[in-house]
Amino acid sequence: MRDYCKPEIDVQMLPFDPRSGGMDLAALEARLSAATAAVYFENPGYLGFLEGQAPEIAALTHKAGAECVVCVDPISLGVLAPPSAYGADIVCGDLQPLGMHLQFGGGQAGFIATRDEERYVQQFPSRLFGVAPTRLPGEFGFGDVAYERTSFAVREQGHEWVGTAAALWGITAGVYMALMGPQGFAEIGRGILQRAHYAARRLGAIDGVRAPLFEAPFFQEFVISFEGTGKRVAEVNAGLLERGIFGGKDLSAEFPDLGQCALLCVTEVHSRDDLDRLAAALEEVLR
Repeated sequence: MRDYCKPEIDVQMLPFDPRSGGMDLAALEARLSAATAAVYFENPGYLGFLEGQAPEIAALTHKAGAECVVCVDPISLGVLAPPSAYGADIVCGDLQPLGMHLQFGGGQAGFIATRDEERYVQQFPSRLFGVAPTRLPGEFGFGDVAYERTSFAVREQGHEWVGTAAALWGITAGVYMALMGPQGFAEIGRGILQRAHYAARRLGAIDGVRAPLFEAPFFQEFVISFEGTGKRVAEVNAGLLERGIFGGKDLSAEFPDLGQCALLCVTEVHSRDDLDRLAAALEEVLR
């Protein structure tokens, strides 16, 4: 994000509450000014928790005349309120959860959504297609919309930036959503919630382990602390790997104040037996 914004935009980080994981609203209000272009936050956040102050963040942002940008996990929207419900102007995220399997780091494709207003749509980083009349009366076809904004018309000044792979993944995501439908999204969302919270309860019951670390509600990712076990995350993950299990992302270097903590993710691909096996393996490693 910093690379894309340099040198025109200065990206500033905001502190978070060490207990709830939510954004520090006092710090946000103090930083906001007429020079603020936008406030960006993720929901669920990087550490998995849900931002319970989203409406307040959006209200403070709009009061300063800035845009509220929210990054979401699309698979969560079957059970969570859509960002538009709490005041987001721009929504973005990754399509990977929508039917895309792991492929040596892929497949991934970004998405962006806004209100249907020209000032937003003209800035979309992709080509736009619409239905237009042809030379034959009563016949319609698909064509480029706002062609003058593309690199085909203005070269390096164009706004779109998209590759064939991302476009193909967009088709995959579209088919996945069409097959799932609203009820399917709600069902998979509830299933992920149940699995993730079951995993947190099972792991949190192990001596010396604290899960989840934060008090805030979470969707599918949560922070687990090994501070009370006397072991480092690297040791724990090495022991789990010996048992055929990939442990959580080590957060000790990125967030040293949290101590020996890891970020775990539970999705629809994990069964109850998988989670019980993880808990049993972790107990063995910590003995």
